[in-house]
Amino acid sequence: MTGIVYKSTGSWYTVKTDNGTVYECRIKGKFRIKGIKSTNPVSVGDQVDFKLETNNDRETGVIENIRERRNYIIRKSVNLSKQTHIIASNIDVVFLLITLNNPPTFTAFIDRFLVTAEAYDIKAVLLFNKIDTYDEEELLEIKYLAALYREIGYECIGISAKTGKNIGKVKSLMEEQVSMFSGHSGVGKSTLVNLIEPNLSLKTAEISGQHQQGQHTTTFAEMYDLSFGAKIIDTPGIKGFGIVDMEKEEVGDYFPEFFELKQQCKFNNCLHINEPKCAVKEALDNEEIAWSRYKSYLQILEGEEEHYRKNNYDEE
Repeated sequence: MTGIVYKSTGSWYTVKTDNGTVYECRIKGKFRIKGIKSTNPVSVGDQVDFKLETNNDRETGVIENIRERRNYIIRKSVNLSKQTHIIASNIDVVFLLITLNNPPTFTAFIDRFLVTAEAYDIKAVLLFNKIDTYDEEELLEIKYLAALYREIGYECIGISAKTGKNIGKVKSLMEEQVSMFSGHSGVGKSTLVNLIEPNLSLKTAEISGQHQQGQHTTTFAEMYDLSFGAKIIDTPGIKGFGIVDMEKEEVGDYFPEFFELKQQCKFNNCLHINEPKCAVKEALDNEEIAWSRYKSYLQILEGEEEHYRKNNYDEE
């Protein structure tokens, strides 16, 4: 039998088949996923093959195979530094909620999020929330930011979870897709999700000092079917959308506007910092690339991650 993993509790997995039947499954022996040192071999979103068995008059399943993943999101394992924990897999679209103030979402955070989505090969959509609360000057700033990211190729939508503005557009992007939502605490994630699907009543992640040593808690993702043919993965306790480990030479490849110019650089391993005849630096000087994006790129290269984790990676 084949199904999709909807919930993981570490030892048992809730698997739903195509006909909607739900089975509690365990795994058979040890799974080794090629190229991934993971503390959890099976994750929410995985398509798995399993067989049924009867235990104490209860029918359960044994997972025997995990189908190849299109993508997955990982974080470093809390206790095992060289291992990772897979949060979820086979995600179609991830939405980042952005607010100009209350709380502010800085471009460095947006860019870090987008780099990670590119690295995981997941479509990212930017949702500029609370547009019903902005004055004329603030709306111009939102329009400027949206134009900047649209130019790069990202879809940007101005929404109001309070008034319902453009929620229909968001729902249409979610149809027949597996979605995730992310953003700082207070950006309106739970309000938006509960507006999209009122019956869901998702438990939202509590703000905690998770990224301060010694305060980590185990959390499990869960997938939900929505009434309009969409699926959503909720990840309580996951603080933001953490940066994936990558080599310095790779980082520029996850900035689409940099990657487009890469072949025009004199050196094929150009880091776009001090190298001669760098097409990215030339584009920057000609104002064809946003300085905010370049600054974010340098911050990622310099490994300024902990600052972001402690201050900005809280989810609602």
